[in-house]
Amino acid sequence: MTRKIITKKEVEYVAKLAKLEFDEKEKIEFTSQLNSILDYFKKLNELDTERVEPTAYVISMPNLLNEDEVRPSFPQEEVLSNSKYVKNGHFKVPKIM
Repeated sequence: MTRKIITKKEVEYVAKLAKLEFDEKEKIEFTSQLNSILDYFKKLNELDTERVEPTAYVISMPNLLNEDEVRPSFPQEEVLSNSKYVKNGHFKVPKIM
């Protein structure tokens, strides 16, 4: 049996922040599921990881990044021709700040 770490009230609060609506049955179900997940993490904390080296991947992976390579691109006039909002050789966009 899982110990209550997350309450139904906390599930309701997070749902409200996320603008989600759940019925009572779903709230109870999510509360139970979240508590089960957190209980599992507690079990993982019991493992002896003293000699385990930290890693980002469980299998060896080569460098996935490609070298930068200069290649020809589209002419500026051709790219800008697709927009009706152009000013001084650039796309004109609304000010955001």
